[in-house]
Amino acid sequence: MQSWLTLFVEQLKATTWLEWTAVILGVAEVLLARANKVWLYPSGIAATLISIFLLLEVALYAEVLLNGYYVVMSVYGWYHWVKKRGKPAVKVAYANKREWIITLLIVFVGWGLLYLLLINFTKSTVPVWDAWVSSTAWAGMWLLARRKIENWVLLNVSNLFAIPLLYHKNLVMFAVLTLILFIVAIFGYYDWRKIINKEKLTLVAS
Repeated sequence: MQSWLTLFVEQLKATTWLEWTAVILGVAEVLLARANKVWLYPSGIAATLISIFLLLEVALYAEVLLNGYYVVMSVYGWYHWVKKRGKPAVKVAYANKREWIITLLIVFVGWGLLYLLLINFTKSTVPVWDAWVSSTAWAGMWLLARRKIENWVLLNVSNLFAIPLLYHKNLVMFAVLTLILFIVAIFGYYDWRKIINKEKLTLVAS
C-alpha cells in the first residue's frame, strides 16, 4: 500500500500543467455527456488535441492514431447532435439491430487491426490488451456520436480493462482517473435511461 501511494504521489509531481489541462477537459467531457449536453464535444476535442501533442512528444504513435480517431468521431458527433435546419435534435435512444452489428464490427475488426499494427509497427508489450481497450473505446465513441445509451456500456468495458493496464504501466494517476470515469459512466447510463423512459411516458400521454 505504501509503495502504491508513493508511486501515486510521484505521478502527481511529474504531471505538467498541459497534462492537467487535458485531464480536466477529459473529465468535463464525460460529465457533460452524462448531462446530455452538446458542449461535451468541444471539451473532448480540446482534450484530445492536447493529448495528441503530448503523445507525439513521447513517440506513442499508435495512441496518436487512436486520439486522431477520437477527434474525427467528436466532430462527427458534434455535427450529428446539433439541431439541423427544420429538423429536431437527435434524441437519446437504444441502438437498433443494424447499429449493434456495426458496433460489434468496430469492436472485433478494430481489435484485430489494431493488434496487427501494434505488433508490426510498435514495441508494445501488451498488444492484445491495449488493442482491446482501444477497439471497445472506438465502438463507444461511435454510439455516443449517435446518442445511443449503449455507449456507456462499451466505454465502461474499455475503462474496466484500461484501469489494470494503466496500473501495469505504472500510470497510477491515469488509472485512478479512469476509475472515476468508470463510476461517472454508470451514472450516465442511468441518467440517459431516465431520459428515454420520460420520452416514452410523454408519447403515451399524448
